[in-house]
Amino acid sequence: MLTRLSPYSPLSFALALFASATSSQAQDAAADVMLELNRVDQIDTACRLTFMARNGLAEDIGSFALETVLIDAEGRVAQLTVFDFGALPAGTPRVRQFDLAELRCDTLGRVLINGVAECAGPVDCAERLRFETRTELELIG
Repeated sequence: MLTRLSPYSPLSFALALFASATSSQAQDAAADVMLELNRVDQIDTACRLTFMARNGLAEDIGSFALETVLIDAEGRVAQLTVFDFGALPAGTPRVRQFDLAELRCDTLGRVLINGVAECAGPVDCAERLRFETRTELELIG
């Protein structure tokens, strides 16, 4: 037997509230700056980190740079650097590669985004920054 829900029943109210919250969360997730560690490749004596960055904000980010700490497999700091991602247009993914001279990729254990060094954009980038990885390296912030 089917139960018909009136527009004012508690169950229909709860379902509408859930749908609204889910939609709001999806919109919030889209309004982030997403940083994905996409590849890690050894290129001769350099370790190349390839990132995909997506500006999900409504406006362009004119310049974007991150203070980055490379940590080896034993938990020791291997290198501290700033990755300059340049401009990140709204809604458009960008791929950026960084070659780290004299560094073996297989010695790394994680990449720590220590902070936002520069963000010329409409909001505080640090609060909107989200991370993903498609590699064996952990990407944390």
